[in-house]
Amino acid sequence: MSMMNRVDMALNELIAAIIDSPEYKEFDKQASVMRKHPDLKRQIDEFRHENFVLQRSVEPDELFDKLDEFSQRYEEFRKNPMVESFLAAELDFCRMIQGINQEIVEAVNFE
Repeated sequence: MSMMNRVDMALNELIAAIIDSPEYKEFDKQASVMRKHPDLKRQIDEFRHENFVLQRSVEPDELFDKLDEFSQRYEEFRKNPMVESFLAAELDFCRMIQGINQEIVEAVNFE
């Protein structure tokens, strides 16, 4: 068996394990709910985009104040149980994927 076949097999096993994980299952469930509420999903996408841009473009000395203002503007929106459930599931799933990626990068000394 060539090394690439071994890597491909391990990758397929990893993908299957990810799909079978509680984090993915909850994220997939919440994504299904959002597909039934396209207006709410659009608002969530706007929230996520603004958050991303804010964290990437604001000077470090202004970040706390800008994030505080951002949080206050979206406070009521985040209280919606559907929004909170989706964002929490997404965060858990993203953290799992980031952790997998970090472990791989560290294990192979990839800088």
